[in-house]
Amino acid sequence: MNLKTIGFLLLGISVAILYFFVNPSDVNFFPKCPLYLTTGIYCPGCGSQRATHQLLQFNLIGVLQQNVLYFFGILILGYHGMITGLNLYFKKSIYNYIYHPKTPIIILVIIIIYWVLRNIPYYPFTILAPN
Repeated sequence: MNLKTIGFLLLGISVAILYFFVNPSDVNFFPKCPLYLTTGIYCPGCGSQRATHQLLQFNLIGVLQQNVLYFFGILILGYHGMITGLNLYFKKSIYNYIYHPKTPIIILVIIIIYWVLRNIPYYPFTILAPN
């Protein structure tokens, strides 16, 4: 490992420890969403810091309450890691649908739909807004 890799690894571990022990809802030094601060509109990533804290506490319901899209992003990363690992370690050739040409378009459409729905101020859409 080179020094740059070790530095990024230590930075990632430090941030994970910080988010494990400090709830972003309880302090003011974490960055706030600029879109929400200026317009009052939730972006697709709003609630992700609180969702990270909840994930590190193993509170999956809390993750879903903060940002449903975050949870699906973790599932996609898990799928990608699993397929890549199976192909690498077991010499398989399982097709990874993350690399399908239409996958980015589908993900973008899901993000835009989620963005619109979480900003509709009526039940049941208010469930998608971060708590």
